[in-house]
Amino acid sequence: MDLMEKIVNLTKRRGFIFPGSEIYGGLANSWDYGELGAYLRRNIMNQWWDFFVGRRTDMIEISPAVIMNSKVWEASGHLKEFSDPLVECKECHNRFRQDVNMGMSDIPNIDVNNRMSDIQKLKCPSCGSTNLTKSKTFNLLFKTFLGPTEEKATEVYLRPELAQAMFVDLPQVLQTSRRELPFGIAAQGRVFRNEITPGNFIFRTREFDLMEFEYFVPSKDDKKWFDYWLGEMHRWLEHLGVKKEHLHDKEVPAGERAHYSQRTVDIEYDYPFGRGELYGLANRGDYDLKAHKIDLAAYVIEPTFGLDRSVLVAMLEAYSEEQAPTAEKGETDLRVVMKFPVWLAPFRAAVLPLSKKPELEKIAKPIHEDLRKAGIVADYDETQSIGRRYRRQDEIGTPYCVTVDFDTLKDRAVTVRDRDTMKQERVKIANLRAYLQGLLTKMLFRRIPIS
Repeated sequence: MDLMEKIVNLTKRRGFIFPGSEIYGGLANSWDYGELGAYLRRNIMNQWWDFFVGRRTDMIEISPAVIMNSKVWEASGHLKEFSDPLVECKECHNRFRQDVNMGMSDIPNIDVNNRMSDIQKLKCPSCGSTNLTKSKTFNLLFKTFLGPTEEKATEVYLRPELAQAMFVDLPQVLQTSRRELPFGIAAQGRVFRNEITPGNFIFRTREFDLMEFEYFVPSKDDKKWFDYWLGEMHRWLEHLGVKKEHLHDKEVPAGERAHYSQRTVDIEYDYPFGRGELYGLANRGDYDLKAHKIDLAAYVIEPTFGLDRSVLVAMLEAYSEEQAPTAEKGETDLRVVMKFPVWLAPFRAAVLPLSKKPELEKIAKPIHEDLRKAGIVADYDETQSIGRRYRRQDEIGTPYCVTVDFDTLKDRAVTVRDRDTMKQERVKIANLRAYLQGLLTKMLFRRIPIS
């Protein structure tokens, strides 16, 4: 099976990610995060905040509204410029993004020239027909209405990015925080884009979460800070567990950059379906400050991180298959392991009574409760054989399994198994919480020093 297919199957089978509205037939490219997926997202969001905001003295966090005054999007240029090229098949009438979904990025200047001879070189991804229309611009903003009437005066838009809130809140932030250049404003939250053709699981969806900040610098220092934040983004990716050889910095040429950008570097990743954007870094210059008539002599450097793509890449990097010994001497079988960094794992530990015998449950359940109260997110699993339960915990990425067996009744100790090495160690119940906290603290709160 293709790695992407394996990841999709695993996420549904183990409760990371489900198709949205599935009992009603689903909704195209709509995904719900189950318990494990929700933990994974929360862990990434918390560590991102700690890495880029919480440890720094030059960063301010805001939590902006989803719906803003429509004049914001008019001033920012989104009503005019925030669009993708759309091509329609005259045979099956499906519509597609011409650049990504139809391979048009290989044709120079197709977005600008829109030459019919170039269009005719392509085939419809759905039916294979070459009978295609010329491309049209399609605005990606989601339109809705405030109040009970649907008329021009009540039109509003769901935000397609977080950045504009940081710009329009800038005067209040400056007044209340008394910050001087350089400084940043950060936010996390849901955004909405009416994508023409979403797909590739959670890689491209119509609603997703961003983590981003606008960093305001003196104009003379824009290159220095651009390079600095590009380095920090790569250090964050290392912390996320992404291998350097899977990443590529793409300098986006002038004709392909967003309307506000003076310079853009896309950090691309080698997905199973091909190389594609993971994060983006833009020098927005003073475009937005002038657009909103904000009196601040500065340039804006903008690192943008997609939370859902972070989840996808973390899972692709963590997925591992290896031969491991079975309960039968001398035999092995295939072991699937999600080797998440310890801080990222949805469950940090799992408590496994060797059987459902009441005398074992009487010990195991209080251990589980104690770990949870101590802030160690732990699973409790008593179904099937202990070998199958180990494999299940490996597959969801749990770093440590705590087994309560019949020897526990005598020595008041449990067996702690390491996910990656499969080595086991006997630990007294009285020392278990401190023992696990020591293992987790060593890696869970790893700080990457500020440059």
